[in-house]
Amino acid sequence: MNASTNVLFISHGGGPMSLLGDPGHRDMVARLREIAQALPKPSAILVVSAHWEEAVPTITSGAHPSLIYDYYGFPPESYEIEYACEGEPGLALQVYQALDKSGIDARLDEHRGFDHGLFVPLKLMYPEADIPCVQLSLVNSLDAGSHIDIGRALQALDYDNLLVIGSGFSFHNMRAFFAPDSPDIRARNEAFERWLEQTCMDSDMDEAERTSRLLNWEKAPHARFCHPREEHLLPLHVCYGLAGKASDTHISATILGKKSGMFGWSWG
Repeated sequence: MNASTNVLFISHGGGPMSLLGDPGHRDMVARLREIAQALPKPSAILVVSAHWEEAVPTITSGAHPSLIYDYYGFPPESYEIEYACEGEPGLALQVYQALDKSGIDARLDEHRGFDHGLFVPLKLMYPEADIPCVQLSLVNSLDAGSHIDIGRALQALDYDNLLVIGSGFSFHNMRAFFAPDSPDIRARNEAFERWLEQTCMDSDMDEAERTSRLLNWEKAPHARFCHPREEHLLPLHVCYGLAGKASDTHISATILGKKSGMFGWSWG
């Protein structure tokens, strides 16, 4: 992996709400903008989105991807959002080759566009849309180990000044987001966040233990309450597989009244 690679797991909020001025997303918007200002402007961005699942890891390889408005029931303006970034077929090919070299079946897709796991956070972080992007799917088995292996395979990438973003959400219980706030919900949310922060940040923890904790994430406090389905957590597993070490940065944001975490790993 090139020494100037940065890896970032973000909590990307609810659909397009952050772009529509929702007050429950103000903290997240501020944190994402701060992150973008702190990082060197990348030459390209690879996004692992929680909103795309395939039988094998699949990579957008088109030069001019469209946008996919993969959310429902929002105001008309949310289906007119634009983010006209280019694709990066050369990076897509590198991702495919890195996976293939590791024995992971993968596929290039030149027709698929970018879903809101990419264009919503990037419109906040890099509104000029002048950085080429590639999107990588999850695997629909939702197996934690498979996603760590995908990240490890990406260590073979050699792309100068690359930013890899795992676009998910460290808390993703939709019913809890819109339920009345309660001490019990807060306690469960915060217990899982503490476990996740310790797992990702503890530099005294060896990588075998860190890997084991992430593989067995369902044993974490209130794991299935916080993630009834794990697709929003698994981009973190890809990020960790790529980084292979404790994260350098933890950023907490309150999103829709719930504590959510973001993690960063840097080289160079």
